[in-house]
Amino acid sequence: MILFRRSSVSAALLFIVLAVASCASATTVLPTPTLSPTAPARATMPSVATLGPLPTATAEARATRAATVDGVAQRMTAPTSTPAEGGPLLRTLKVGHPRLLLTDARLEGLKALHETDETLQRFVRDVARQADDHAGQPMLQRELIGPRLLHISRAALQRVYTLAFMYRWTGEARYADKAIENLRAVCAFSDWNPSHFLDVAEMTHAVGIGYDWLYDYMDVATRDEIRTALIRHGLEPGLVAYRTHWFPHNEYNWNQVCNGGLVVGALAVAETDPRYADDIIAGAIESLPRALASYAPDGVWMEGPSYWHYATSYTAYSLAALQTALGTDFGLSDAPGLAATGYFPIFASGPNSLYLNFADAGSKSRRGPMGCMFWLAQRYGDANLADAEHEMLKLGRASVEHVIWYVPPSGNYYRPAELDRLFRGDVPVAVLRGGWGDRRALFVGIKGGFNQVNHGHLDLGSFELDALGQRWALDLGSDDYNLLGYWDGVVGGQRWSYYRLNSQSHNVPLINDRDQRVVGVAREMRLTHKVHDVGVVIDLSDAYRGMAESLGRGVALVGGRRAVLVQDEITLAQPADVAWGMTTEAEIKLLADGSAELTLQGEKMRALALSPAGAALSVESAEQEPPQLRNRGVRRLMVRLSAVSGDVRIAVLLSPVWPDGRVVTDAALIPLGEW
Repeated sequence: MILFRRSSVSAALLFIVLAVASCASATTVLPTPTLSPTAPARATMPSVATLGPLPTATAEARATRAATVDGVAQRMTAPTSTPAEGGPLLRTLKVGHPRLLLTDARLEGLKALHETDETLQRFVRDVARQADDHAGQPMLQRELIGPRLLHISRAALQRVYTLAFMYRWTGEARYADKAIENLRAVCAFSDWNPSHFLDVAEMTHAVGIGYDWLYDYMDVATRDEIRTALIRHGLEPGLVAYRTHWFPHNEYNWNQVCNGGLVVGALAVAETDPRYADDIIAGAIESLPRALASYAPDGVWMEGPSYWHYATSYTAYSLAALQTALGTDFGLSDAPGLAATGYFPIFASGPNSLYLNFADAGSKSRRGPMGCMFWLAQRYGDANLADAEHEMLKLGRASVEHVIWYVPPSGNYYRPAELDRLFRGDVPVAVLRGGWGDRRALFVGIKGGFNQVNHGHLDLGSFELDALGQRWALDLGSDDYNLLGYWDGVVGGQRWSYYRLNSQSHNVPLINDRDQRVVGVAREMRLTHKVHDVGVVIDLSDAYRGMAESLGRGVALVGGRRAVLVQDEITLAQPADVAWGMTTEAEIKLLADGSAELTLQGEKMRALALSPAGAALSVESAEQEPPQLRNRGVRRLMVRLSAVSGDVRIAVLLSPVWPDGRVVTDAALIPLGEW
């Protein structure tokens, strides 16, 4: 049951909050956490002493995956601010504004650093250009796309952050005036679309930040206007949502976004309307651990790398807001896996920054600059994460978050020592590569998990492959979220009739052309260097239950990490048609020996069916008819076996034609159990 009323905070939590608050210091800055001896080595953070207070909490043992309110409370760090009226959770509320994310002390530290730090100067110029662009845009209207107002909420968020920040940085009233004009426009909406609660959460976040950052600039009447709308359209629906909505019990991005937006909004008005902050913070510290547990143990995000950014950004917003406003995040940032999660987008992106693109991500989603990487670097004292983000920012534009959580570059180019990594979790992911820092290097990733995961597809065991600067094996990504039945993901649901979401488009085995089981699970994945350069083995038997007695897949780098072997081992109780498929944008030329030559942007790859003997490759179209996305020019490279039974092995070698002309043409076929 989610806590939503002040009176429902447990007696244990009340006692602990009061005890911790009694020893709080208004000037305490907590130390950077010490790395556990068992944790991966991380680079030392550069000195940030000149930046003003950087709120952090002492790292403690991360012994349990499933946190509870009492467990969170027991790990609470000492709050550091002056008491305010309200319940025990607000006893350490920072007096005055601004109190959210970017305090005045932090701002002054950044300005001092800005005088000599050319990187920070460039970031501020980036934000200034964005603010100037936003200032020239027409006012936002309450216009829905399908059932969503989300695009308007996000536009408001971007405008308020950039415009309000530039006012605080420059003191120029034109920025504040335009931010307030935008705030008043969205506050005049009839509502913020509570039927799709993400819209409410993101708009509450936007208005909360604007109210807090521009508090001293606004006159009393404007403050009251914005505060009243924030409560009516955001916080009041939020209290209802903690009682009636499913997001507080959810393990996915909705949890962090809804909790985070409401926390920011409630803390913005906590001194005048403390009951909202009391109730919302109590609900959030019970609800958030459900989603934060999804990072355990290695930092993978179940909804894929694209949704990692969304979920982790809101993790940062909510925990940073709690820390700056109350002096504590109630131990939430000690959640297992959160300290390591910044490495997930680094490893899960290929040599050209294309993600291992599983779940409802856009086609060929690409890693770009993400401000939450700096928050992770700050919170966990990990300069590698900051340096990796600085590399991305050489090719992209900085955001306000990059400035407020700024970490100076260490001067090192972060290149992981390991080429391969297995991210354990409910949706395990393994990534293998030929090298770092080479945009033409070989890269392959494979995912497991469970098909009922939020935003999931029927894609257990699917892989993607990069080489020679191209993506050869492709996941098509999401379709239109507004398609009829797109979210009907039950067994027999309409979601699975859509090509991009079912098994037919994914790089997985097919038996009698049937999809994987909608409730299929494949969490057993292991990384091995035993027989090939490197390999990963996953048990897919549950995904094909009722179709095969067992099914395992191995993916390996072979030939000195110059080629990829995909080896499937299937045991059939009765004769069946079995297919191996790979989706690609490459032109495919079938050769007389049964192999194929793939050509993409002038580069070439050979595909050879090594097993069973005599198997030949074929080509099929992946194009579809509207209202689905068309997939024009996309093909399926196939191996099809008819009426086979017993033990069946399909092994396909995918061998790039490297500049030296050498092509790997063979690989040892060893039973997966011996890998």
